[in-house]
Parts: sequence; C-alpha cells; structure tokens
Amino acid sequence: MKTSIIGYPRIGDLRELKFASEKYFRGEITSAQLEQTAKEIRLHNLELQKNSGLDFIVSNDFSFYDGMLDTAFLLNAVSQRYTSLGLSELDTYFAAARGYQGEKGDVRALAMKKWYNTNYHYIVPEIDDSTEIKLAGTKPFDLFREALDNGVKTKPVVIGAYTFLNLARYTGQRTAADLTDSIAVAYSELLLKFSRLGAEWIQIDEPSLVKDMTAGDIELFVSLYKKILAGKYGVRVLVQTYFGDVRDCFNELCGLDFDGIGLDLVEGKRSLELIQTNGFPQDKVLFAGVVNGKNIWRNNYEKTLSVVAELKKYAKNIVLNTSCSLLHVPCTLANETKLSESYKKYFAYAKEKLTELAELKTILGSEDPAEEGGYLRNTALHSEQRSGGNAAVREKVASLTESDFVRLPGFAEREKIQKARFGLPLFPTTTIGSFPQTADVKAARTALRKGELSAADYERTIEKKIAECVALQEEIGLDVLVHGEFERNDMVEYFGECLDGYIFTEKAWVQSYGTRCVKPPVIWGDISRAKPMTVRWSKYAQSLTDKPMKGMLTGPVTILNWSFPREDISLKESAFQIALAIREEVLDLEANGISIIQVDEAALREKLPLRRSDWREDYLDWAIPAFRYVHSGVKPETQIHTHMCYSEFADIIKDIDDMDADVITFEASRSDLTILDVLKANDFRTEVGPGVYDIHSPRIPSKEEIKAAIDKMTERIPVSKLWINPDCGLKTRGNEETVPSLKNLVSAAIEARNENG
Repeated sequence: MKTSIIGYPRIGDLRELKFASEKYFRGEITSAQLEQTAKEIRLHNLELQKNSGLDFIVSNDFSFYDGMLDTAFLLNAVSQRYTSLGLSELDTYFAAARGYQGEKGDVRALAMKKWYNTNYHYIVPEIDDSTEIKLAGTKPFDLFREALDNGVKTKPVVIGAYTFLNLARYTGQRTAADLTDSIAVAYSELLLKFSRLGAEWIQIDEPSLVKDMTAGDIELFVSLYKKILAGKYGVRVLVQTYFGDVRDCFNELCGLDFDGIGLDLVEGKRSLELIQTNGFPQDKVLFAGVVNGKNIWRNNYEKTLSVVAELKKYAKNIVLNTSCSLLHVPCTLANETKLSESYKKYFAYAKEKLTELAELKTILGSEDPAEEGGYLRNTALHSEQRSGGNAAVREKVASLTESDFVRLPGFAEREKIQKARFGLPLFPTTTIGSFPQTADVKAARTALRKGELSAADYERTIEKKIAECVALQEEIGLDVLVHGEFERNDMVEYFGECLDGYIFTEKAWVQSYGTRCVKPPVIWGDISRAKPMTVRWSKYAQSLTDKPMKGMLTGPVTILNWSFPREDISLKESAFQIALAIREEVLDLEANGISIIQVDEAALREKLPLRRSDWREDYLDWAIPAFRYVHSGVKPETQIHTHMCYSEFADIIKDIDDMDADVITFEASRSDLTILDVLKANDFRTEVGPGVYDIHSPRIPSKEEIKAAIDKMTERIPVSKLWINPDCGLKTRGNEETVPSLKNLVSAAIEARNENG
C-alpha cells in the first residue's frame, strides 16, 4: 500500500518565508534573495518527504502568498488595475495580494475570504468581462522541474477548474458557465505540458465538491472535466477533495475519466457510507484521507486500520493519504524544546504525520499487524488516561438552562438606555481593538520571557504604551477608545494563558494568510478561568480618559475555533466551558467600571459546516448560545460589542442578529461593502460598523475614500445605527500607516455628521 499527502506547510520550520517576505516588502533584501529563501524551503520539504518514504511527493504546494492567487496568475485571471502598474511579475502579484500605494499608482488588494471551514484565508480572484482565461504562468512546471533537478519526481498539485470558478468573484456580466471552454483548454494544455515534462500523476484539487451542489453545479463540473480529460496525454489525473464528503456528485465523480479519487475519511461524514452504498470503480485508485491534516493529535492506528479494512472490501487500489493539506498544522515537533514529553507524545505535526503514514504502511504490509512495533506503541498511547479533568466545570455546563442564554431587557429597550447613557454623536468612531505591536513592545515581551526584564518593569512598559495610545486616540478625536492590547501576544493565546485546561507550544506556527502566522494553543483538558484576564489593563486605561474605554475580549467560539481542539469531547462542550470563563471576565469588567465590552467572534463562521443541512444541529444551535451566555448577565446600560471578519455572512445574518449584541463590527472593505445589501434586506436590528478601510493592506486610505464608504453605508443603514471603524485590529500595521488612516477616518465621520445632523 502506498502513501501520499495533499500538501505540506510552506512557511518554513521557523517561519523563514514570513521573515524574508517582510524584509522584501521593506526593501531590505532583493527579489533574488527572497526567491532563494523560497527555494531552500521547497527543497527542505522535498527532502523530508523523500526521507520519510512517502510514495507520492507533492510539488507546487508552495506559494509566496496564496494558492488561489497563484492560480489566477496561472490562468491570466488578473485585473488590469494590477498589470497596468508596470511592476515586476512578483510585485504585481504582491500588489494583488496586499494592495499598492506608490509612484506607479494606488490600488486596493483583492478581497480575502476564509478557505472553507479553516482559519486560512484565500485571495478571491476577480473575473470581469475582459478577462481572457488561458494558460499564462509557468510556476507549476518550474517547481516540477526544480524537484526533478534535485532527484525527486513529484505529483504536482493545482487548484481545479471547478473550484477556481466556484470561488472567483464575477464583476461583469459573464458567469462561470461562460468560461468552461476557455478554462478547459487551459487545463488540457497544463496536462500536455506536464506530460512532456515526464509527470506520471497530477493532483487537481476540487474541495468545492464537498459543498452543497445544485443540478447546475454538477452539470458544470461534469462538462468541465469531460473536456479536460478528453486528452490526458499519458498523465494520470487524481481529483482530490477535502473538508467533507462528495454526497451530491459521488456517482458523477466516479463516472468521469479520473485515474484517482481523493476522499476525506476524517471530516467526510458520509465518505465511507458512499463507498459502501455505491461501491468504488475498480479501475481507479482511492486516495483515502485517513490521517487528519487539520489537528495535531496522533492518529489512532486501531481506528484507522479498521477504516482501511472496510475500504478494502470495495476498492482494489488504495493509497493512504492525509485528509487535507498539512498547511493547517505546524511544521515539526523538533522545535518544541520546552514542551514536556508527557504532552508531546500525543502530538503529530506535519513532519510527524509523514512518520505516521510510513508506520501505517509498514503495519498494513506486516503479516501480523497487531504485533508490529508501531501499532503496539500507538495502542498503548491511546489507552492511557489523560490528565486535565474538572468535574465542577462539566457539572456547571450540564446544569445550564434556556434562561441562562437570554439577556433582559430586549434589544430595543437596551438601545434607548445606552444612547441616553453614552450620549455619542452620529457616526461614533472607534477601532476594533489592537494598536500596532511596535518593536519596543515585542522587545519587552521577549525580555520578560528571557528573564531580562522584571514583571514590575514590564508592567510599567505596558502602562506607558497604554497611556500613549489613549493620548493618541484623544488627539485623533475617536469617540470610543481602546487600550491597545500591548500586553497580548495573540487574541486567543493570551486568553488561553489565563485559563486552566490549555497548554502552549513554542514553535507551532500555522499560516493564516500571506505572511501572517498564528500559534494556536492546545485545549488539553476541561477549561476554567484561573484569574482575571483583562481587568487590570482596561481599568487602568479607563482611568486615563473621560471617554468610554472598551474592554476587549475574545469570544468562546473564536477561542475554540482558533485553538487545536480536543477530540475526546464535542465542540459544543468545549465552547460552553470557555463561555463560562469569558462570562466571568465580562462581569468582572462591568463591576470595575467598564461600560462598553467587546467580545470578538472573528471566527464565528469558520466552523460552520459546509453543508446547510448540518448547520443547526452541528453548529449554530450551540455556537450562538455560547456567545449569548457570555453577556446575558450584564446590566441593560452596559453595551456589548462584537466583531467578525473575512467570512461570508449573508446566509447566517439572522443568526448573527440573534447573538443579541448591541453593536457588531464587520470586515467589509475588501468586499466593497457588499454586506450592506444583506443587512438592509434582513432588517438587521443590531447597530453596525462595517469596516471602512482595509488594515491588511499597507496603503493609507484618503478622507474622500472613507467618506465615500460612509455615504454608501447611509444609503442602506439608518444613520442612528452606524458606527465608523477600520475593518479589523491594527496590530499588524505600523504607526506611520495607522495614525494618518485614523485621522482621515475621523475627518470623514465628522463631515458625514455635519451633513446628516
């Protein structure tokens, strides 16, 4: 039995790509030096896969920013506003990803959305009526040749034609159906080029097949691949799916001339059932996704072997595969020097998952699998009793009743009470929470960690930064202030460090988007609040100003979704445990004079099942109540805010309204404020702040640009319900961008106030 993976992390074991890219953006290294770093990462990854004994080694899973953006450049689907800048190919690519503001012009970045049900963000290609789809790029072929030159024949991977068309944004009159002929020709040429290079297999990723599909969707998919597969030129084609099952198109998928079909046996609820019910074509290879590519817990070999044994009844040729790309887990446990072995033995990062595949291959090839060493060690590990239980927390979750999730009085009455209390002007201005994490803040945190700075001196440093931040906001003229979050390393990890039941890694970095990497904490046991988490800093910040100071918290669903969750209890149970802890913090903030409290649920939509039929029972019926429980105990005059970013909210907008927050801020700028139409159509009752500029781009928006966004908002939302704010926290930006941007924001709000007052 052979082994395969869908993709490997591309950031480098120690985030080498992030640091090199950021140096390039600052003009500190050349494009050649950046390319060299990228090549070193790719060759390192190839060597790891080769040495592990992996049978199908991947190429073209590397990207400088995002795979969908790479595919847009491959297919010539790049807006003229970027190509007309006259930049180099690499800088044109980064302009589309990050925006550009310089001597060659001023353009905003492409929209960015969550990649299915993950915390990874993809760049949304734009297709207008002038877009000519054709094979234009060379990257997949270049990287295949690079691997060959280093003695490795790979299985190159590209995002599939259907998924590309499914996720693209259409800005003109044309639709996906209008592009089937041209994109089919492009993919046919791609197969021909790989054939001439000597490729034996090519992996075409089609994750959009696991979403709900209409008859028209299925027809489009079948039409595309009948054309693409009409001439394979001797190359064997694997269609790879992940993040769910293909219940809507399983038979059509099996009926097409693919040589291999990749199915997710971890998140695919019906994948095994589909094979059992319909059988599997004996002339095709089943790439069975049995090793979880999204979580860090060691594979349970006994369960996996049971699944493989069942698959063998239906499939003649099986390849052991990951459930999805290993992009979603850290690179290697080798760099976890501080984590106790009592924890590490339960974990498998990307490199260790290669070992798991090798061990499973050995076990399956053994005459007596149950006596094989790898199997015995794994069975012993999974039979151990783990620590971390808290019976009191479990009992409290079990005792929750319907009334615990209801805040009184109702929204309309609270809104009147709060407007009278705060007396804010029309278009009140605020930020989402964090301010730039400058070099001195990071240096102080590092010095504290190394013991070079005392806790008292560190706290004085943070107080100084908070005082500067409050003074800056008052100078700029913002109406509702924040303390800047200088004490926080990450909006989830910081809270995890204050909770019992979490453990923390040292180098478990995972790419979120572009050069942004996160280090998700690990939910090890039952969760409870060990101590107040934010009260000290929020109370201090409020003492510096007469303006309202927002208390800043991360919500239970986001904390859960941006952690590596337990697999021995349900996500619902974990969410409610975290909600108990955050509720305690909310009430503590209120008791200490904080009158506005923001509980961010940036990742609310992230774990929403990809199929609508699973939404309620599997997610919304516990995710929304978890948030409601957090704030259901506060006084009517305490204003609860929340924030959400980089998701498609239209289909759950009523559920978002049902969260019963008083104010919700949304990421909206990269999607041209399209959420406004959704809010209007659904009579959204909650006060709302659609982000008026994109903080993930280094460009500075003008006052006129922001004012135009405000004008667009007032056409759809009552002015009494509108807030003016950036679209996300400012942590990743510099002061040189943040200050002028916020000054322009306040000036635009004042102008709108004068016009509408």
